[in-house]
Amino acid sequence: MRGADASAGTIKSGGATRRAAKMVVLDVDHPDIEEFIDTKAREEDKIRALRDAGFDMELGGRDITSVQYQNANNSVRVSDEFMTAVQDSGDFALRARTDGRVIEKIDAKGLFAKMAKAAWECADPGIQYDDTINDWHTNPETGRITASNPCSEYMSLDNSSCNLASLNLMKFLQSDGTFDTQRFVRAVEFVITAMDISICFADFPTEAIGETTRDYRQLGIGYANLGALLMATAHGYESDGGRALAAAITSLMTGTAYRRSAELAGIVGPYNGYARNAEGHQRVMRKHAAANDDAVRPFGGDDTQILREATRQWQQGLKVGAVNGWRNAQASVLAPTGTIGFMMDCDTTGVEPDFSLVKFKKLSTGGSMQIVNQTLQRALEVLGYQQESIEAIVEYVAENGHVVDAPGLRTEHYEIFRLRGGKAGHLADGSRADDGGRAAVHFRRHFQNGEHAGDGHRCGNREHLLPGLETRHQGAGDLP
Repeated sequence: MRGADASAGTIKSGGATRRAAKMVVLDVDHPDIEEFIDTKAREEDKIRALRDAGFDMELGGRDITSVQYQNANNSVRVSDEFMTAVQDSGDFALRARTDGRVIEKIDAKGLFAKMAKAAWECADPGIQYDDTINDWHTNPETGRITASNPCSEYMSLDNSSCNLASLNLMKFLQSDGTFDTQRFVRAVEFVITAMDISICFADFPTEAIGETTRDYRQLGIGYANLGALLMATAHGYESDGGRALAAAITSLMTGTAYRRSAELAGIVGPYNGYARNAEGHQRVMRKHAAANDDAVRPFGGDDTQILREATRQWQQGLKVGAVNGWRNAQASVLAPTGTIGFMMDCDTTGVEPDFSLVKFKKLSTGGSMQIVNQTLQRALEVLGYQQESIEAIVEYVAENGHVVDAPGLRTEHYEIFRLRGGKAGHLADGSRADDGGRAAVHFRRHFQNGEHAGDGHRCGNREHLLPGLETRHQGAGDLP
């Protein structure tokens, strides 16, 4: 791991100022799993100790190079067997890699707690659910899914790649506050078609990656700015209405993408690996359609008409695919969209809520920038606040970084502006966070002080499995 990390740091990623990122995955039954879990948390302890001793441990600092594993995102590959042992508070066997014999048995729940503690401290390791991932794999006859890309949104065959594209959801929010479903469908159709064509003209780092990509033609259409969309439509991020809207949009996007892929197959043929995986691919498509029908429940409002169109897309896609097959082994992902989100005019990244209404981003080239959430005013308008009250609330947020005790803001609306890490409870410094706004302020202070800076490469939430969406990993990544 040390050698691979040093190599990645030498190669870099996307230029001289952007650090490389790679995914490191270890099976949960590996004898070294406990040491692996603590690897990056221990390096975080080293950073704090050296910083307090006067060493330059800032991003790009002259002493930060002594810290290891900063070019890697670590994940533990867990099985259903392990998760069952956690639920049952049972023992779990660690096995030799060569002959599978049991090396020792450990407390499953204790090991899971170690993962959670390390992830809380430094955002590593993430978790990849091996059995679930491979149950949704469209190409099981070709090979298993064994790992992901660094940001963990793309999972597919080894030596493959994925072309990513994300749609800014706020661009489909109409002036009357409704989601433009038909325009969104047309956008997905257009982008999927363009993405498939682009594979024919792409260059790849190795011949093996190029061959697999051309044979399976994996695509990764996705979206960004979900947190802003929910805020602008007066949905709390953790509300039933917010979840229903997010699930309906996700299902609509994925269903439309696969329907268009089936139509393309009727014109230029299915992907080369489809014939040997036809049964597996069709099974996964039926699972998606069933999830759309059974797992997504409209809460009332805009999500009802979105889900109705999603159902139509899945039904049509299954009919066309049964005749034509599909042009692409995979079609959609939810990428973190950290860097490209700035260029897309997004307030929030990927599927995540905002972590602060006022953010400060340290730049790798020096300096910093202040970013103020642009959706706040629109959300207040939807909630019926008068312009004078809106101006006072916005001014308060700009000065304080949160909405708590903002003049004229009703407490029942706090939920709409609840931020990442904003559940009621206690934060790392012992302070109480009864709302998202204050939690965001404390969260930002920790980052500025370096107390919980974590890994600079963590690319957002790991496994956001929404109904109707197949998560996949590998290929181009995106720094937060």
